[in-house]
Amino acid sequence: MQGLAALVRGISAINWLVGQVLSWLALVCVLVCFAVVVQRYFFHTSTLWMQDLYVWVSGAMFTGVAGFALLRQDHVRVDIFYRPSSVRRKAIADLVGVILFLIPFMVVVWLYTFPAVRRSWGFYEASANIGGMPGLFILKTFILVFAVLVGLQGLAMAARSILVLSGKEELLPPTLRYEAEKGHG
Repeated sequence: MQGLAALVRGISAINWLVGQVLSWLALVCVLVCFAVVVQRYFFHTSTLWMQDLYVWVSGAMFTGVAGFALLRQDHVRVDIFYRPSSVRRKAIADLVGVILFLIPFMVVVWLYTFPAVRRSWGFYEASANIGGMPGLFILKTFILVFAVLVGLQGLAMAARSILVLSGKEELLPPTLRYEAEKGHG
């Protein structure tokens, strides 16, 4: 059980770090979008690569921080049923949800995306827009990053659920326990 707790802590630490770093892309996105608007409406000009940039930065941010959002319990769920449930029922719901839905979906995302990303890297795909950004292959790679980070966080959720169901939740730090979830308990 100690190994399971270490797995939860390790995966959660990875997603926390990635989330802390990539969340700064929100500021980059706002600044680039602001620059595009100023450029267009005050200087009556437009740079296509900058328009691509803020779309690409937001795409990278949202796919990259999805595992962090799952760690923080920021994803949408039917709280009308989940919130009033006991810790044990929450653990069962999370375990079943991860095994039946989350992990299979991440596998499907990986399997269907990997060939396209490999092909994109093969010819260093760029924007389809003339004058657009180079490096679309990097942005497409973030779909695989999404699948890995969310899948890993799903495994951490499943492991946490197993710890709860076996009465060993105390092996986790307080921030990773069910009682710490946004005032739910």
